[in-house]
Amino acid sequence: MATKFLIVNADDFGQSCGVNRGIIEAHQNGIVTSASLMVRWPAAAEAADYARRHPKLSLGLHVDLGEWAFNGEVWVTLYDVVQTENASAVAAEIARQFAAFHRLTGNQPTHVDSHQHVHNEDPARSILIEICRKLGVPLRNANPEIHYCGSFYGQTSEGVSDSQAISVDALVKLLGTLKPGITELGCHPGDASDLETMYRNERVDEMKVLCDPRIRAAIAGCGIELCSFHELSTRTTRGGTC
Repeated sequence: MATKFLIVNADDFGQSCGVNRGIIEAHQNGIVTSASLMVRWPAAAEAADYARRHPKLSLGLHVDLGEWAFNGEVWVTLYDVVQTENASAVAAEIARQFAAFHRLTGNQPTHVDSHQHVHNEDPARSILIEICRKLGVPLRNANPEIHYCGSFYGQTSEGVSDSQAISVDALVKLLGTLKPGITELGCHPGDASDLETMYRNERVDEMKVLCDPRIRAAIAGCGIELCSFHELSTRTTRGGTC
């Protein structure tokens, strides 16, 4: 029977010291194997330093072009870095963030994704597909051999809190549905008391669940092997998988 491999990737690393604490906790005492770095934020250097000292945490780039929140019946802009429809501006900003990642870490990212999945739409998508192809690293939702699962998320599509979606029971149930092959599970752990964002209190709940021993027991019981993006690339190069 084919093995089930699970990459647990924490987004928003570097966005704040509180987010960093949550991701580090979920890596050291939980199931997080990889993280995506937001290079524009004040705590990015701290996050990069931790990753250098703890190479088992695979580090990717979390491209940040803005953040939006559902307010009433419409999405409103909380901040924007560039106009996401402007291809030249998007390309220039993405290049800056790749350069900043290399400056902070001394390496290229092991994987790439984006804040609020802005890379799922052009022009960011086409730009990042080409960059990731040249680097030989996976881009979320662009590599058919890696299935992305974003179901472990504590809000509805309208931004309403949904604590049941990030409960131990919900994650155990989700793990039981994984199919053979490679799955990336997105998550957002954190102690986000120092961060103004649409996704704040839910981060603490995620952190606790990701560290709950019942989750590791469920992973073992389902025959799932935890894996990082770095391990994926290393073992694929050697002719194996994770």
